[in-house]
Amino acid sequence: MVSSAPSNATPLCFSINSTPFNHSHTITSAYFSVVFSGLGLSSNLFALVVLAKTFHHTKSRSRSSFLLFLGGLVFTDFMGLLVTGSIVVSFHITHFNWRQLDPHCHFCNFMGMSMVFYGLCPLLLGAAMAVERFVGINQPFARSTVMSSSRACSTVAMVWVTAGCISLLPLAGLGSYRLQFPGSWCFLNISSKPLEMTFGLIFSLVGLLSLAVSFLLNTVSVITLLKVCCGQDRAQRRRDYEVEMMVQLILIMTIASVCWCPLLMYILKTVVSSLTVDPYSVLFYLRLATCNQICDPWIYILCQESRLRCLLHRRCCRAVSSTFATCFSGFVLRRGTRSWIPGSTSYSDVPF
Repeated sequence: MVSSAPSNATPLCFSINSTPFNHSHTITSAYFSVVFSGLGLSSNLFALVVLAKTFHHTKSRSRSSFLLFLGGLVFTDFMGLLVTGSIVVSFHITHFNWRQLDPHCHFCNFMGMSMVFYGLCPLLLGAAMAVERFVGINQPFARSTVMSSSRACSTVAMVWVTAGCISLLPLAGLGSYRLQFPGSWCFLNISSKPLEMTFGLIFSLVGLLSLAVSFLLNTVSVITLLKVCCGQDRAQRRRDYEVEMMVQLILIMTIASVCWCPLLMYILKTVVSSLTVDPYSVLFYLRLATCNQICDPWIYILCQESRLRCLLHRRCCRAVSSTFATCFSGFVLRRGTRSWIPGSTSYSDVPF
């Protein structure tokens, strides 16, 4: 009789929310989860292939380090969708019972840790990329500020370790992970209790601070880049790659802010003000945050696609130059015109 009491005790991850949840089929549609996860996985996988090919042909050290950061970001998004998406899709397809499958909350804790880890990593990586670009743009001639590939890899690993340590805090007693509505995922317990509130504050403040650092440093970098590009020395220093990297970084920061700020602000407001948690709001904000993992790879894919068009245009112009003179300012000059110089690629007295 004494040994049966602990078996009937409700595990911590089920102590507030009881399963199965009463929910409508439209909210927890299996088709939505499958399409959402499939689109995100395929997008990130395609971006990884494009990044690997670009990194192989890159000679610039600053650009190669930036590509390593991007690769770490895309790889993290891919693994996050793979781990969490497989659990959510499995639930919607099989409708397994969490109490029977995970009576000791090990599986729920693993998913909660994954949600926190893969949620913080993109935000921290965005801040690290902003720091790298800030130093590279504002001190371009200092050799010590040029980040090597090994240092970039170390920074990405440090971000992973930091996010991993934060996700392990509930296992050490600071906060806890709970099953969330509609019963398909686990996340940190949003509560005003001291330990739960502390972990909620750590998660939300780290995310918001990362976004604030990214915004501040990216703003200064853009202003500096505009001064250089529009100043008197604009012809002495080519800034094509810096402009391209800053455009990508600004887009990454903007999408991360739009996707993550609602959830982070909601957690911060709820734990501080002791408000009642609305499960529908948490689910909506979480899905909005997950959109960041789908949008991140398309930032680089679209930017790379625009460059591929330029490269293809240049190669076409070179191919045409074997029959024609050159590709200049959008039109072609044939051999034999008065601007053609035999044995040279230069032209003079071009008629407009």
